[in-house]
Amino acid sequence: MMNSSKYKKQYYMPPEECMDWVRKDAVEKAPVWCSVDLRDGNQALVIPMDLDTKIDFFKMLVEVGFKEIEVGFPAASETEYIFLRRLIEEDLIPEDVTIQVLTQAREHIIRKTFDALKGCKSNAIVHVYNSTSFAQRQQVFKKEKDEILQIAVEGAKLLKELTEAEGASYRFEYSPESFTGTEPEFSLEVCNAVLDVWQPTADRKAIINLPSTVQLSMPHVYASQIEYMHKHLKYRENVVLSLHPHNDRGCGVADAEMGLLAGADRVEGTLFGNGERTGNVDVVTLGMNLYMQGVDPKLNFNDMPSIAARYEEFTGMSIDPRSPFSGALVFAAFSGSHQDAIAKGMKWHDEVEKDRWTVPYLPIDPKDIGRSYDADVIRINSQSGKGGVGYVLETNYGLVLPKKMREAMGYAAKDLSDHLHKELKPEEIFSLFKEKFENIETPLAINGVHFRQLQEGGIEAEVNSRYGGEDYVKTFAVGNGRLNAVSNALKKAHGLQYDLTTYQEHALTGSSSSDAIAYVGITLPDGSHAWGAAEDPDIIRASIDALVTAINNR
Repeated sequence: MMNSSKYKKQYYMPPEECMDWVRKDAVEKAPVWCSVDLRDGNQALVIPMDLDTKIDFFKMLVEVGFKEIEVGFPAASETEYIFLRRLIEEDLIPEDVTIQVLTQAREHIIRKTFDALKGCKSNAIVHVYNSTSFAQRQQVFKKEKDEILQIAVEGAKLLKELTEAEGASYRFEYSPESFTGTEPEFSLEVCNAVLDVWQPTADRKAIINLPSTVQLSMPHVYASQIEYMHKHLKYRENVVLSLHPHNDRGCGVADAEMGLLAGADRVEGTLFGNGERTGNVDVVTLGMNLYMQGVDPKLNFNDMPSIAARYEEFTGMSIDPRSPFSGALVFAAFSGSHQDAIAKGMKWHDEVEKDRWTVPYLPIDPKDIGRSYDADVIRINSQSGKGGVGYVLETNYGLVLPKKMREAMGYAAKDLSDHLHKELKPEEIFSLFKEKFENIETPLAINGVHFRQLQEGGIEAEVNSRYGGEDYVKTFAVGNGRLNAVSNALKKAHGLQYDLTTYQEHALTGSSSSDAIAYVGITLPDGSHAWGAAEDPDIIRASIDALVTAINNR
């Protein structure tokens, strides 16, 4: 990368230290949200949305809870103009929703924008902008600062004049476009000159929107720029200070969060960050970041899969599977150690700390946004371990395997996934368990068992069994319990060497039958383990069948 020397700093620090935001550790309330999906988002699509799709998208934004929605740039194209007219004429704008329209600070564009707004019964925001950055002044407009300031002032005056002429009560918004590449003192001068024209009041506040039109710096620089404006804007108590971050450096969310710490009140962004170049700030991530800190974002993401699916349908865009909170894989744990920690954390949450979410590796409860534990959280592939496999079998099928048996089942699942080169679904894991650890009937088979309680204590078992090609033999042996007695008889009859080290049983509460399941583990002379399991309404029969499978699995 030999050309790095041609890139120089294009941003400007404030003329004074503005670092009060550093002492804050969290955003404590939701900002005012303004969706710009239908403007920034739509203009960035390879194939922009048609009118009916834009109507459907608008309705979804209302469902999500946006109270301010920028519906387009009506003077920019006939489609944008007609869309706004449909919203107004078909009375599609709820009373509690404010639409916002964008216009450059140019007279003919402003006038056409007002034509498009005629008959708007709802609240409306007219958003006027002009570019103020050093690069734009020098290269694009070839104008001095005073000329750029005059463009903003003339635009502000025309907005006020046309609104008063129509007897409307539109609110006004001004953006010094390319704010991040503008000297903060000049941005402040222009914004204050606009505010002097509008004279905002408590019941009709003005919006000053400070866009990171192109990200040029680290997020802390943007925060310092915002704090400088926050401290020095005129009429500050009657001004809504707004952010409009883009994502060129991948820091859109960080810019927005730090800007809110620095004094901003409002954020303009898009669902899932769609927008030009690398996109706008992702309102889903920003809102859910608030949520995971215990702050109500005032947006409804309770059914995230539905919102994501409709967004993809409307826009033709795809949500990355690793996109925060919304991606298909963001709650999926394939790592064995992660799965084990999640399974234990879920158990802790269910049994101990029900009112507080602290589950390892899961920043929020997936159920809060319409995701499920079974399908989304524990996913099994060749990287998975005993904890994940055990969790899947327990939550889906009610099987609570002994710890060491979970390890054996985990290895079996890893081997199968590695062999097939794919993720295993819960039903495949259950089928593998049945194949590996139930009803293994060779080489050892039992044809009958009878028990007798001994007067001196203990149980005598009469076992009819065969091994390999042998004939069935009847063997008697004593044990301290029925399973122990059967085990001793089998050792005696066939010269088997092992220790019966694990026995566990439980009812299959998730089953429609009255079966119980027994798990048996044996330890061989070399220290290795073999396992078996069996289901039966008679727990003694289940335990014997499990022992037989464990022996056959040596």
